[in-house]
Amino acid sequence: MKSSLAVAALDSAVARRRADGVDVAWCVLHTDRGSQFRSRKLVHQLHRHGMVGSMGRVGAAGDNAAMESFFALLQKNVLDRRRWATREELRIAIVTWIERTYHRRRRQTGPGRLTPVEYELMMTTTATQAA
Repeated sequence: MKSSLAVAALDSAVARRRADGVDVAWCVLHTDRGSQFRSRKLVHQLHRHGMVGSMGRVGAAGDNAAMESFFALLQKNVLDRRRWATREELRIAIVTWIERTYHRRRRQTGPGRLTPVEYELMMTTTATQAA
């Protein structure tokens, strides 16, 4: 993967969060030690957005456990369901699954059996009250 793809993904995520009124300053981007994540371009964009970079230790399999679980679910629930005629059709199916099912219905074991949307709402409300 090229660093330009990682930078484009970061910029896209930041733009989407800002469109929702979320401040990304001090958010942490945790990655593995791939060269695209250590590139000057990505580090520059992190600083530009006021974000913090974090990398896992070498050989620490637990760092990627959550993402491995996510991609296994994506594979089972979207990718393996049928053949996709176009990339755009597949992109829409992936985004729909993430937004409708994964973020809104799937309870996470880590944050008290809340969905990601419930957890973020709780954390945003708590942070707003603290300010």
